[in-house]
Amino acid sequence: MHTRNLFLLFFFTIFLPFSKPDLAADRAALLKLRSSVGGRTLFWNITQQSPCSWAGVACEGNRVTVLRLPGVALSGQLPEGIFANLTQLRTLSLRLNALNGHLPSDLGSCTNLRNLYLQGNMFSGEIPEFLFGLHDLVRLNLGENNFTGEISPSFGNFTRLRTLFLENNRLSGSVPDLKLDKLEQFNVSNNLLNGSIPERLHLFDPSSFLGNSLCGQPLASCSGNSNVVVPSTPTDEAGNGGKKKNLSAGAIAGIVIGSIVGLFLIVLILMFLCRKKGSKKSRSIDIASIKQQELAMPGEKPIGEVENGSGGGYGNGNGNGYSVAAAAAAAMVGHGKGGAAGGEVNGGKKLVFFGKAARVFDLEDLLRASAEVLGKGTFGTAYKAVLEMGTVVAVKRLKDVTITEREFKEKIETVGALDHESLVPLRAYYFSRDEKLLVYDYMPMGSLSALLHGNKGGGRTPLNWEIRSGIALGAARGIQYIHSQGPNVSHGNIKSSNILLTQSYEARVSDFGLAHLVGPSSTPNRVAGYRAPEVTDPRKVSQKADVYSFGVLLLELLTGKPPTHALLNEEGVDLPRWVQSIVREEWTSEVFDLELLRYQNVEEEMVQLLQLGIDCAAQYPDNRPSMSEVTNRIEELRRSSIREDQDPEPDVVDLDDSSSR
Repeated sequence: MHTRNLFLLFFFTIFLPFSKPDLAADRAALLKLRSSVGGRTLFWNITQQSPCSWAGVACEGNRVTVLRLPGVALSGQLPEGIFANLTQLRTLSLRLNALNGHLPSDLGSCTNLRNLYLQGNMFSGEIPEFLFGLHDLVRLNLGENNFTGEISPSFGNFTRLRTLFLENNRLSGSVPDLKLDKLEQFNVSNNLLNGSIPERLHLFDPSSFLGNSLCGQPLASCSGNSNVVVPSTPTDEAGNGGKKKNLSAGAIAGIVIGSIVGLFLIVLILMFLCRKKGSKKSRSIDIASIKQQELAMPGEKPIGEVENGSGGGYGNGNGNGYSVAAAAAAAMVGHGKGGAAGGEVNGGKKLVFFGKAARVFDLEDLLRASAEVLGKGTFGTAYKAVLEMGTVVAVKRLKDVTITEREFKEKIETVGALDHESLVPLRAYYFSRDEKLLVYDYMPMGSLSALLHGNKGGGRTPLNWEIRSGIALGAARGIQYIHSQGPNVSHGNIKSSNILLTQSYEARVSDFGLAHLVGPSSTPNRVAGYRAPEVTDPRKVSQKADVYSFGVLLLELLTGKPPTHALLNEEGVDLPRWVQSIVREEWTSEVFDLELLRYQNVEEEMVQLLQLGIDCAAQYPDNRPSMSEVTNRIEELRRSSIREDQDPEPDVVDLDDSSSR
């Protein structure tokens, strides 16, 4: 017995230090990583023994399972010996940094990896063979690096792989026939690949293969494909026994004449197209300038439709000194304040102003105003009117109003009475048999939808965390105020195109209360991405259904993706389902818009706001929070992020000692 105890003591003394790594070993590996790569310092609080609370680090079962360090300016080469300790990693994201060199061989020790994101670096060399031992990989992104060599058939080892991105490298050779039954996303564009595309990959978009010398579906067929480099042979220049044929003088003259005629026809076609385009553009503007007989009185003729009203573009009205807003103003004869009208026409029809503000414009001012088409929304077309005195207003021309004038007046006066800093003020309205017009304050920065999904090229102001969380809070406060008017009062049409922005990017909620004014035909499918599952009549939307729509709006704000049918002619995604599927796959940070990933110090707040969006978009209404709860949660996470930003002394690593300074 004594001998047995001595043996056990010897075993624990000798072999335990060499047992599998624990959290302390994971911590040491992370600190080694931090000291090995240059760039911006990772602000980890190293006084805490557990790394699980460090930014970008997540743990499970007392081991590090997630390491996300995207876009934090890491540079240099990843050393050997780090990942041999981080053997429980399931997600590794080092994308959008400046790391270079070869991948460390001990990365092959992370056999539990499911998500590996290394895109946007400068890694070089061939894709190492040890990578193909990570059989559990679900998402693999090696794009935008300097990898060379051929695409190995060993990629077929990844039987669970759903995403494979290898674009923008220097890979050569052919594309192997990979048997990846679960593959959903694939991209090898902008490499040095050649040959035909395997049949298994024909289902992917052509953009997945562009920038190579590839042929076959979904690109052009390989026969006669100009993108495929075919080596020349002696028979290319010499045929029929090697004799080179010369063209006759008649053939040459025919070719020259044919070329001239062809060039002339091309010039004519181009001139015709340019003329047609100019005519169409002119018409889209000039049609806004209604003929004088149509400007005479409201009720005689409807205001002309604008061809490009369905878009979000802008165009100045011209022609006879009138504009779209001027044509609309022809129906709005008179002015007043506090509900009292000035001039009257057509049986006493009036332009009715809300509130106690003094009159700042009249009909003549509007007739002289220049105008721009802002777009066609769910309830009608909106115009921007710029008066000579500099005042700018937005005029919305309602469509499909099916209620009586009395009902319209009651409902619109309820809307006009709402007064909150996070709502777009309704200043006036006009009602006649043929025209129903609303006059709002003009919001100079347009809608959140245009800001998120519009031009993303140079000169665009990036939407940082502070702007986006501020927009979320402003919109939440506006909707909460609407809900505070009574248990049955709702907005009814919450979406990103109805969140307008001031010059300082403060959110203002618009189009509130209009769902009760129009018929069901004014609720097109493009609103479906925001609509709660229980809503069958878009004119009867509960407050909980508003919360669902706001949840989708939050997810759109964080991901940068439009929900299904939210934008015309653009294919969107079912945001709640998409986000939840990604969260289940344990790659939560991958849902965020790229413009947000640079803000590592507020990652926790971003995840909290994402979870709030998921909670709001719950399938069942009873599981959704109220708008007051939503507002409180956004206020709290905003306060939390501000506290982090104001921390005067971020933690610094002492490279010689892992203790605090």
